[in-house]
Amino acid sequence: MKIKICGLTRLEEMDFINEATPEFIGFVFAASRRQVTFQEAARLRENVAEGIAVVGVFVREPVENVVGLLQDGVIDVAQLHGGETEAYLAQLREKTTQPLIQAVRVENVSSLEAAQESLADFLLFDHQGGGTGKSFDWAYLRHFQEQRRREGKTWKPFFLAGGMDVEKVDLAREFQPFAIDLSSGVETDGRKDRRKILEVVRRVRHGK
Repeated sequence: MKIKICGLTRLEEMDFINEATPEFIGFVFAASRRQVTFQEAARLRENVAEGIAVVGVFVREPVENVVGLLQDGVIDVAQLHGGETEAYLAQLREKTTQPLIQAVRVENVSSLEAAQESLADFLLFDHQGGGTGKSFDWAYLRHFQEQRRREGKTWKPFFLAGGMDVEKVDLAREFQPFAIDLSSGVETDGRKDRRKILEVVRRVRHGK
C-alpha cells in the first residue's frame, strides 16, 4: 500500500516530504484553499527528492495545460477530479504516455462498477467531489469487491481517499488499495504537520 500526500503548497512542506518519502505527493491546480499556480508548482518541484512522484490535480483543465506540465517535468502524473469525459481522457492519451488517475465520486456500488471502464491507469475513490475531509461509505467498496470476486473479476488499481488519516490506515488495508491519499488528515490548523506525515508513513510501512 503506497502513500500520497496531497495539497502541498509551501517550501517548508517539501522538507517534511523528503524526510518521510511517500511514494506520491500532489499539487492542486483547481480552485481550492490549497491551490497553487503552475509557476509555484514548478518551484516546489525543484525541491522534491528524487523518487517521489508528483501528481497534478485538475478540474476540467484544458488538455494542453495538463500535457505541458507533464512534458516540462513539473508533474509526473495527472489526476482528473472534475468528472472529465472519456473523450477528454482519450485526448490526453493521444498526447502523453504518463499515468492518469481519474477521481470517482462514490455514491453507490454502481458508481464503482461504472468506473472500471475508464481509460485512466488508476482510479481514486472519494467522497462527493473531493476535498471535504469526509469518507464515503466504505460498505459500498466492500460490497463491490465481494461481488467482483464472486464473478471472478478483478478491478482497476485505486487510490483510497476521503477523510483518510493515521487512524484509518489499518482499516484501509482490508480493501487492498494501490495507495491511500491524505490531505487534511495530515494537517493541524489547516497546515501540513510534519509529525502526522511521518507517522502515517511509518504506520503504513511498519504497522502500529
